[in-house]
Amino acid sequence: MQYSEKFLALANNAIEQVESVEVEAIAALVNQGAQLVDIRDRPEHNKDHIPGSINISRGTLEMLVESKLADLNQTILCYCNANNRGALSTLALKQMGYKNAKFIAGGLGAYRERVEPKP
Repeated sequence: MQYSEKFLALANNAIEQVESVEVEAIAALVNQGAQLVDIRDRPEHNKDHIPGSINISRGTLEMLVESKLADLNQTILCYCNANNRGALSTLALKQMGYKNAKFIAGGLGAYRERVEPKP
């Protein structure tokens, strides 16, 4: 997908402000209570997602997150296909008071490549 310069600048700014986690750390974090949040649109989630994730699309995140994740201290791991929407969502969650929101570096693509490679 071709991104505009303004979108990339916004996403890169978010990436610089929030913490990322590597895909290899996901299992341990989930075992400690982290919640995976697929912020892609519903059709993308239905096609493929990281097991155990809930779907709250980027377009509705700020409106719906409190009804699904009430604990501001819970570790939340946002992801998209790569980095941009995951980082933007993480920044929004941080601004809403979610202290332990992070994004998965490389998103679903990195997960499929490094954790669960397809044959």
